[in-house]
Amino acid sequence: MDNYTSSFPLIDVGTDKTPPPPLGLLPPKPPPNPHVMSWSSPHGTALPDWRRRTLIMGIMNLTPDSFSDGGVLPGVDDALRRAEALLNEGADVLDLGAESTRPGAAPITAADELARLLPVVQALRRRFPQAVLSVDTYKPDVAAAAVAAGADLVNDVEGGRFGAHGDESPMGAVCAAARCPLILMHRRREANYREFWPEMLGDLRTSVHAARSAGMAPEQLWTDPGFGFGKTPAQNLMLVRDLAKVAALGYPVLLGTSRKSTLGLVLDEPDPLRRGPGNDVTAAWGIAQGCSMLRVHDVAAIRPVVRMADALRQAPRTA
Repeated sequence: MDNYTSSFPLIDVGTDKTPPPPLGLLPPKPPPNPHVMSWSSPHGTALPDWRRRTLIMGIMNLTPDSFSDGGVLPGVDDALRRAEALLNEGADVLDLGAESTRPGAAPITAADELARLLPVVQALRRRFPQAVLSVDTYKPDVAAAAVAAGADLVNDVEGGRFGAHGDESPMGAVCAAARCPLILMHRRREANYREFWPEMLGDLRTSVHAARSAGMAPEQLWTDPGFGFGKTPAQNLMLVRDLAKVAALGYPVLLGTSRKSTLGLVLDEPDPLRRGPGNDVTAAWGIAQGCSMLRVHDVAAIRPVVRMADALRQAPRTA
């Protein structure tokens, strides 16, 4: 594994809490593919329009062992307070994860995952009826129960393929039946690529094709290149640098680099909580390359970065 270090100092971007500009002040953000219109929730929740601005997904880990914030939300009341804070900071989507996907994390049963997840989903839906709730799970049974309890979409780190036989997409079938959006992340257990880009994009195309074959409507699908999942640090950096290749598949792209180890290697920063500059730069570059939503821990810190990157990307070509 390559070890990247840098002598650049850390930068504190602060927490700009000023509200985002009205959408009308910026020209519309063109979709990657004109045929992909907009997504919709099975519960009628108003989902934000990713075509007009980059969305922010706030991370809510309900796990005791996540890599940077495990154990900080031990109960429903803690989760409600965290959700309120994220929404006040400007989160467009709340992403609820009840099983850690960090390298080396022990898997848990569907029953244990649901025991952590369902009380929070139900409480959030009651307290914040207009909030957009995502469930971070790769288990179709967990996803089905969470959506029935009030979740609006599914964020699947296994690309919809967990438990699949052949070309199946078990998660795609569940989400198609529930009529909810599905985010398909790319993941390999090892960075065993002969040619990185052709194989990575091929894997994503396979996941998309399987989900479409299972009944998913194209406007309900997102992709995620899987930064930090089965890739070397060099490959992670390539993902962000050339993210436009993923956007060219024709589906909106979620990017999650927040606090991850590759940022620590580049910045020579072992503390995940002090990797803010890496979060900011990868977010801005990703937006320039066509990212439509960022998955982050620090919503307040990333908001001014998103506003500035959106303004630059959408600025007119001629004065």
